[in-house]
Amino acid sequence: MSRKYRAPTPVPNAALESGLIVGSHGRHCVVESADGSRRICHPRGKKNQAVVGDQVLWLPAPPGQGEEGSIEQVQPRRNLLYRQDEIRTKSFAANIDQVLILIAAEPVFSESQLARALIAAEDAGIAPIVALNKSDLAQPFAQAWERLAAYRAIADEAGQPHYRVLGLNLARPGAEQAALLRDVLADKATLVLGPSGSGKSTLINLLIPQAQAATGEISQALNSGRHTTTTTTWYWLDAARRTALIDSPGFQEFGLRHIAPTALAHHMPDIGQHAQGCKFYNCTHLHEPGCAVLAEVGHSISAQRHRLYAEFFQELAAPVNY
Repeated sequence: MSRKYRAPTPVPNAALESGLIVGSHGRHCVVESADGSRRICHPRGKKNQAVVGDQVLWLPAPPGQGEEGSIEQVQPRRNLLYRQDEIRTKSFAANIDQVLILIAAEPVFSESQLARALIAAEDAGIAPIVALNKSDLAQPFAQAWERLAAYRAIADEAGQPHYRVLGLNLARPGAEQAALLRDVLADKATLVLGPSGSGKSTLINLLIPQAQAATGEISQALNSGRHTTTTTTWYWLDAARRTALIDSPGFQEFGLRHIAPTALAHHMPDIGQHAQGCKFYNCTHLHEPGCAVLAEVGHSISAQRHRLYAEFFQELAAPVNY
């Protein structure tokens, strides 16, 4: 005789505490309470899978059962930045104000990776900033800066730059550059995103000298018993906890499978601003007659940007092979 399913007893809201996810690895999270204290918590059920930046309701372990807790509910998110390929989805962070995409003059950055990250940010409604590091390397930096010319030229209807593009020398930032970074980050939660070798660790250590110690504390907690090292970490830059920097792991690939090919043009602003002028409403901007986008290639749309669009469109339109 089969047993009748019995739903779990709901936890009274009065017993729950609110918190912020400041570290994560797999299903293990570090939750920060309003008083600044932190503890390990585990999501209860698949629907409660939380990411760094999530506001959650959590339940402390019963007396005598350790210092850990359980995440009972993830509060509604205002945004989520993630990438998705044919196999899996990888979330970076939630409820962030902006993403700082850090690239370097050396090693030579991938424009495809940069464009993919920008498209994902546009899709999530998160303001992106592009920062080119290693301005002390004169010739490589000049070449890399020129490769960013098309991005610096993209403007909105008012003629204002759509993307903020910065030049940095994180190895020797100087007072002026330090002030610039403080101004860019002030009163915002900023995710730092970029490939290995771009200078993310240098940036984190520059702005948060205690970051290594903070990461060590989290790692020590997560490494106890069955836990493993955290991969994404939220750092406060000020005592008032109004300015935050989120360090994420580097990446080699950036899948965009969560974006429909027909929506792609709207997430590439230099292409999207001409898409409404096409002869056909379902224009792919690849070969159709009367395409307003194709008419601008080589003019307000760089040929390289359109090549990337065509590459991404074909990738997203291809059937998924599971």
